[in-house]
Amino acid sequence: MVAIFPVAAAETLLHQASAIWNTLSETDWCEAFSHHPKIGGDVVALRQKFASTSAWAEGEQASVKQASQAKLEALAAGNTEYEQKFGYIFIVCATGKTAEEMLALLQARLPNRPVDEIKIAMGEQDKITRIRLEKLLAA
Repeated sequence: MVAIFPVAAAETLLHQASAIWNTLSETDWCEAFSHHPKIGGDVVALRQKFASTSAWAEGEQASVKQASQAKLEALAAGNTEYEQKFGYIFIVCATGKTAEEMLALLQARLPNRPVDEIKIAMGEQDKITRIRLEKLLAA
């Protein structure tokens, strides 16, 4: 990314970020995933581990705070199962989604083959990156 600066237009930055992301390796994608809080994770732990982006992550996951205890427990169990199967946390662009929607997506993706799921997860990360870059540019 550093090599493309200075960037003349926001859309150029967004396009280049996506293009570069899509050329990275699975190891690189998993490294990026490791810097995300788990959906429905503990807010205190989220603040400590991800202090620089915690406000954004909390906003993106705001609907999870409104979820019932049963939904939160189902998300936690699903996250554990997902991480055991795929080796990385469940990545979803949570912006605008309810806890119920995220749980349904998690459950729908659990049966995926690892080779397919990594591509879905990296696509979700690409969406998250775009949203965060747009927020950064607007700040």
